[in-house]
Amino acid sequence: MTPPLTQADIDREIAELHRRAPAGGDRQAAQALRDFAPYRSSVLRHPKQPLVAIKDPEAGELTGPVFGVTDVAPFDSDLTRQHLGEPLGERITVQGRVLDRDGRPVRGQLVEIWQANASGRYLHQRDDHPAPLDPNFSGVGRCLTDDEGGYKFTTIKPGAYPWRNHVNAWRPAHIHFSVFGTAFTQRLVTQMYFPNDPLFPYDPVLNSVTDERARQRLICAYDHDLSVPEWTLGYRWDIVLDGPAATWMEEGR
Repeated sequence: MTPPLTQADIDREIAELHRRAPAGGDRQAAQALRDFAPYRSSVLRHPKQPLVAIKDPEAGELTGPVFGVTDVAPFDSDLTRQHLGEPLGERITVQGRVLDRDGRPVRGQLVEIWQANASGRYLHQRDDHPAPLDPNFSGVGRCLTDDEGGYKFTTIKPGAYPWRNHVNAWRPAHIHFSVFGTAFTQRLVTQMYFPNDPLFPYDPVLNSVTDERARQRLICAYDHDLSVPEWTLGYRWDIVLDGPAATWMEEGR
């Protein structure tokens, strides 16, 4: 029987893969490796075949799922007011802009988030982490970017949680982001992390992005001007959709 992988095993694998990664500035280094061995499930489920070419991309978008402005309600972006009671945990404001490769705002984009609660548990039937659920927190929200490409969410800072990738494996606190263009085929998914998390060196998901500068772009910044007195702490995080400063996006979405 193969002994379970330890954190030391994972650390060695990560260090070796980072050593062999393309030099800084290479676009490949700025993207996560599809089959990053320390991230065990990526080896099993990463795309192994080339993308299917669509003869008429516009037709594919016209017949696929779409959304309308009326689908987004005012309280969708405030995850602390979606229930009658107050959710538990530290309230935060997360604000930023969605930009193209030239720094221009991308307007009217549907931005969705989902996350664990303050105890590190998702409201999902497959999450059996023995941490409490919060009856006043569902962990999902959405909004549309404004004319400056801006988005804003009020939520609860998520907790770390175990994920059984290896012995004593814990994921750093993070929020999942989805940016949805005008059609489902344009959807991009990524994750935002919080500054100075001690779990960064141990997380194979974050470290599957082998370029240090690209990893840093996944970490939001505390912004005191975004904090609301006696209510929330503020964090700023911009999403760049393309180009050399692009935000890492998950493959296969």
